[in-house]
Amino acid sequence: MVVIIFRSRLAPGHDDEYAATSTRMIELASGMPGFRSFKTFTAADGERVSVIEFESEATAAAWREHPEHRQAQRRAREAFYQSYSIQVCHELRRYGFER
Repeated sequence: MVVIIFRSRLAPGHDDEYAATSTRMIELASGMPGFRSFKTFTAADGERVSVIEFESEATAAAWREHPEHRQAQRRAREAFYQSYSIQVCHELRRYGFER
């Protein structure tokens, strides 16, 4: 499995457009082959962390290169984000507990 950690800070002024684009990207990504999950968390200082899981490096790359996602990436750099960083990680092992 490939885990993508997307850390970001939003720029002011594009809340409605960002929300619509974000909703569309989650909808699109969740329909992609190999998609596993998506969750976003926001820290008290405003930093947002999204954790996205794909089945493999190939399925994550297909998402990265999807034409509509590419268009959203360009718009995000132009207007939505003050800053962001992306880490792409391979799962080494998985542990868990559930009551």
